[in-house]
Amino acid sequence: MKTERKSDPFLSLLPTRMILMLYSIVVLYPLIWTVYTSFKTTNEFYDSPWALPKQFYFENFVKAFTEAQIGHYFINSAVVTIVALLICNSISFAAAYAITRFRFPFSGFLRRMFMSALFFPIAFSIVPLFMLLNKLHLLDNLAGLGIAYAAHAIPFTIYLLTGFLVTIPKEYEEAAMIDGCSHFGILLRIIAPMAKAGVVTITIFNFMAFWNEYIMALSFISTESKRTLTLGLAYLMEVQRYATDWGALFAGLVTVMIPTMVLYAILQRQITSGISLGGLKG
Repeated sequence: MKTERKSDPFLSLLPTRMILMLYSIVVLYPLIWTVYTSFKTTNEFYDSPWALPKQFYFENFVKAFTEAQIGHYFINSAVVTIVALLICNSISFAAAYAITRFRFPFSGFLRRMFMSALFFPIAFSIVPLFMLLNKLHLLDNLAGLGIAYAAHAIPFTIYLLTGFLVTIPKEYEEAAMIDGCSHFGILLRIIAPMAKAGVVTITIFNFMAFWNEYIMALSFISTESKRTLTLGLAYLMEVQRYATDWGALFAGLVTVMIPTMVLYAILQRQITSGISLGGLKG
C-alpha cells in the first residue's frame, strides 16, 4: 500500500513568497531612495542619483523648514486634518448609530443614499463645494477646507462604522435604558467604547486621506500662508526645478511621508484587525 507524500509547506509557498518579496522591493526601494537622497547635496545627486550619501547633510531639512516654509505648511495640514477628523467622526458615528438602531420613514433610502455617495469621484464635488464655501465665506480658509474634507469622507465613514455597530448586541442598550441612561449617554458610554476598533480604524484611514489630499486644497486655498503640506510641496517642486536644490525637495517629501508612515507602522495590527472585524461581522 502506497503512502502519500506530504508536500513541504515551505516549497509549496515559495512562489507566493517570492512574488511578495519582489513586490516589497518594488514598493520599499523608492521610499528608501527618497529618504537617503534627502541627506545628499545637490552635487552628490547629480554625480550619482542612486548612490548612498557620503555623509548626512541635515542642512536640507533646515532649508525645507526655513526657506521653503515646510514647517508652516505642516502646521496648516495638522489643523485642517484635526478639524476634519472631529467633524467627520462625530457626525458619522451619530449617523451610523441612528441608521443601525432606529427605524423611521426613509431610513433604508437614507442608508442607500450614503452608500451611493461612495461611487462619486471627488472631481464631481469640487464645483458645488467651491460655490457653497464661497457663499459661506469659508473659501481660502483652513476651517472651510476641513469642512470640505469631512463632507467628502462622511459617506465612507458611515458605511464602515455601520458594519461595526450592527454587531453590538442591543441588550447592552436596553440594560442601560432601564438604569435611566439617555440615548446620548448610551452612545457615549456604551456604544463608543465597544466600537473602539472601528473608530480607530476609520480615523487612521481618514487621517491618511486628509493628510495627503491635494485636489481640494489646490481648489479652495489661494493664500500662500494657508497652504497645506502637500500643496506647499507641489509649489516647492516647481521652485526647486529651476533652483536645482534637490536635497531640500527630497527633505520636504520625507516630511510629508513621516507622519503617515509612523502612524501606519505603530497601528498596523489595529488597522488589519479592524478591517477584518468589520468585514466579517458587517
